[in-house]
Order: sequence, then C-alpha cells, then structure tokens
Amino acid sequence: LGKAPEGEKSTDPANQQEPAMKKKAKGDPKTGQEEESHTCCGCRFPLLVALLQLVLGISITVLGFIMAGISSSLLVRDTPYWAGIIVSVVALVGMVMLCVSYQPEEKTCFQFAIKLVYFLLSTLSLITCVLAVAFVAHHYSKIMQFTCDAVLDSCQCKLETSDPLSRTFVYQDVSDCTSVTGTFSLYLLLQMVLNLITAIVCLLACFVMWKHRYQVFFVGVRLHSLTGTEIQQQKV
Repeated sequence: LGKAPEGEKSTDPANQQEPAMKKKAKGDPKTGQEEESHTCCGCRFPLLVALLQLVLGISITVLGFIMAGISSSLLVRDTPYWAGIIVSVVALVGMVMLCVSYQPEEKTCFQFAIKLVYFLLSTLSLITCVLAVAFVAHHYSKIMQFTCDAVLDSCQCKLETSDPLSRTFVYQDVSDCTSVTGTFSLYLLLQMVLNLITAIVCLLACFVMWKHRYQVFFVGVRLHSLTGTEIQQQKV
C-alpha cells in the first residue's frame, strides 16, 4: 500500500539532475584531449611560425655570407648574416619547445623557462631584423646614387663626381663595378624584403606566445539569482 505507482516519477530535483550529470560526464571528452601534446606531424600554427623562422633565418644567413664574399671591405652591418643566425637559433628553440617539451599547461619549470627564453629571443630577433632593414636600406639608397670607376682591384664610388671633396667609397677585391651597382644592390634589396618578413614573423611569434599565456582576461564577478533548489541545499 505504501508503494508509489510505477508511472509516477520522483519530483525530487536532486534525483532528476543525477542522470543528466552522468550522461554529460560520459558524453564530454577528457579535458586533456582539447589540448593534445604538440607533435611535428601536427603542423599547428605555432610550429608553422617556428618553421618560417628557421627557413627565413637560414636564407638571410646564406645571403649575408654571399654578400660578404663580394668585397672584403664591406662592413658587418651591410651583410646582416648576424640577423639570420639569431633568427635560426630562435627557431631551433621554438621547435624544441613545440616538438619535444610541449604540454597543455606549464607543468614544469623547464617548460616555463624555455617558453620565456623563446619569447625574449623572438623579441630580440624582431629588433635585430628591424636594425638590419635600416642598415641595408641606408646602403641601398647610397648605391642608387653612386658613380663608380674600377681602379686596379677595387671599385671606387662617389656620390657627387663634380665635388672633389666628396667622400669616396672603396670596395676592395672587386674587378668589375657592375658587381657592386648591380648584383650587390640586388642582394641588398633581397635582404630588406627577407628581414622585413622575418620581423613580421617574429612579431607574430611573440603575439602567439602572449596569447597562449594571457588569452583569458578577468572581467569581474558574475552575480546570479539562486534557484529554489540551491536555497534548500544552503539551508541544509
């Protein structure tokens, strides 16, 4: 007599929420699956940035050494292989971070340290590439105004041939001045383009690292009204 009819359902809200919570727990994926371990075969966006840094860094380095071989009197700032070396080192650090030690969160001090080093080196590479663009652009603007003459094993260039007191720029170990006004100026233009692209990629790498660490912002406390069930639970 004391049993409830089979067709009637329990009106207890706590009993109604338990099956729903169980279904939700079974249907939801594991929390770790959303942020899987990063592998080289995954080719995600941060890894693509590191690969671009490596390719651009190697290109700038090789082109810089080729430019240095044109003349022995060229200054280091005019052959920015140093910028490419720094970018290549940054890319290797990024690939180690993304391919070997990647975890969803900073679970170890080593991983946090390598992320910080990668961020700081990417910032340094950004500044270095901007400096390289400035140096190369300054030299390129001068070469476009040069009037050059071959003298023995050197090429002597002036900005104003009519002025006897104007500065003379001497390129040693150059037999043909066309290698300075033609080939070398083309290399300078390529260096400007490559370093500018690399600076943008390094800026993008800094943004990706910053977004990965600080993409959640505190916007305040959300207040909501308590339901009848929550009030009853608090009273108990």
